[in-house]
Formats: sequence, C-alpha cells, structure tokens
Amino acid sequence: MKKGLIGKKIGMTQLFDEAGKVIPVTVVEAGPCAVTQIKTMDNDGYEAVQVGFGDMKASRVNKPMKGHFDKADVAPKKTLKEFRFESIDGYEVGQILKADTFEVGDIVDVKGTSKGHGTAGAIKRWNFSRLRMTHGTGPNHRHQGSLGACSSPSRVFKGRKMAGHYGHETVTVQNLTVAKVDAENNLIAIKGAIPGPKGGIVVIADAVKA
Repeated sequence: MKKGLIGKKIGMTQLFDEAGKVIPVTVVEAGPCAVTQIKTMDNDGYEAVQVGFGDMKASRVNKPMKGHFDKADVAPKKTLKEFRFESIDGYEVGQILKADTFEVGDIVDVKGTSKGHGTAGAIKRWNFSRLRMTHGTGPNHRHQGSLGACSSPSRVFKGRKMAGHYGHETVTVQNLTVAKVDAENNLIAIKGAIPGPKGGIVVIADAVKA
C-alpha cells in the first residue's frame, strides 16, 4: 500500500548508529492525519486519498468546508493534501494515519516550502563572486558587474541571473531515508535536511524514483 503523511518540521538533531557513526536527521511531527475524502475513478476521474493535518477552531471554518468535514466525521483541519495512488485499497474516510505509517529504512520524498529571503542580491541569490576591493572598483563591491554587450544586441537577455526574489518556493528532496519512528509521540526522524523553516508544513510520501 502506498503511503503519505502531512507533518510539521521540528528541527534538526543527530542520531548514532550501531557503529557509533553520527547520522544527521530532521525531526518531523508526522500526524495524526485524518482521511477526509476518498476520490475514485467513477466519481472524480482519478483515484486519490485526501488527508487533513492540524486541528483548527470550528469558528474559523467556512460553511462549505464545515460540511466537508462533517460528512467525513472528522474535526476541522488546517491543511489538506491529496495523495494520488495507483490503488486506494486499505484507506477509508475517517481513518487516522499516524507516524507508524512509515517504518525505519523506508525511502521517501519530502516536499515543503523553502525559507523566504525576500529580495536578495546576486551574490546571495546565485552565489556570484564579489568585485575586487581595490584598484578603483568601488564604491559598489557587491554589484554583479556587466549584464551584456553595450552596442549589440543592446539589451539584457531573458533568464539573466540577477537580484530579485529569493526563496519561498515549493521544493522536493527525493530519496531520503527514515532513520527512526517514534509512534507514541508521532515523530519521524529523516536522514538529512528537508526544505522549510522550523514549524513549516511538509509532505512525506513514498519515493517516486526509489
């Protein structure tokens, strides 16, 4: 059965394997997630499982969403996510999915929203080198330099790496390994780094290219 969970990034720490080797891990509060809808080929044209994560006050839910949650008989959720599986056998509306959905050694993909850096210069955004600090280069040492030829074609080509908005975009890190599962506290330790700040919402699913 294909698996997927919504979680919240807690932060990074380290574990030690049997040989005493350090394993850097990211801890994710994965679940509990409630199955809020099952989409079928007959009704929707595709098969998917809709999952909700994070309780919210009933007073903050609009009427259409309140009806949606009432129909599934689950508490209102802040975040909803669809997982499209080849087969939805084993899932039912109202089912609660917890961290023990995954096991140690599972290969997963983690999707999240990267940290936003606002408007950044070319050095921070694209890792450009700064200009020389002497020999008449001032006063701008962190300027990115020439953007193109002056006479022909007398313009800046599209796609030129320049200063601008940096971060706050959807990023997927593939083929990460589940290092530890704490079912009692709904925590999953994933080897390596995942996108987003502490407290950011992430989606964990079976690896596509494992």
